[in-house]
Amino acid sequence: MIELVCGDEPDVVCLQELPVWGISRLERWSSMQAFPVVARGPRVPRRIGTPVTRLNQGLFRSAFVGQANAVLVASSLEAEDCGHTRISDPGRERRVVQVVRIANRLVVANLHANHGTDVARLEIERARAFVENLAPDDIVVLAGDFNLPDIRLAGYSEPATGVDHVLVRGAPSSPPAEWPRERRLREQVVLSDHAPVEVTIE
Repeated sequence: MIELVCGDEPDVVCLQELPVWGISRLERWSSMQAFPVVARGPRVPRRIGTPVTRLNQGLFRSAFVGQANAVLVASSLEAEDCGHTRISDPGRERRVVQVVRIANRLVVANLHANHGTDVARLEIERARAFVENLAPDDIVVLAGDFNLPDIRLAGYSEPATGVDHVLVRGAPSSPPAEWPRERRLREQVVLSDHAPVEVTIE
């Protein structure tokens, strides 16, 4: 999946719900710089968690092997990790937003919000506040799995049609383009139930 999404040499890729064991392999799989953050640690050793997860990826996902987010950046671009913060309330599944500054031109915030309209909106606003506080005058990209369709934020570009979005503030950008199912198909297997969303910033 990582090789596929990085195959056309994008400048930046935002990933969510990665198994924690995959963090150390991201740069090899992608040929890009990797900036990962663990949102929730593994509950069991990989030798146990991975086979159980594979029984039903849609049901278990990263329940046993932990969960991480990552921003991948082209090796030709200067990039700096600006930190991360928790955006979920205590008692809910731990969710974070991470921020990476790229080429001294833009700041990318990568997030994964919890389910539930009100909960997701609150977490998105926390993510937005965090990145805008770090980069009040920069181009800002707020991207990830928002778990909320049709999310519109004042000053940002238009959302995609699903729950995954790439919202841009401070620069012209293309409309979001969602990958069709056939582009995600390999050997009759759809590699992710979330279609990647592409945006070009001018």
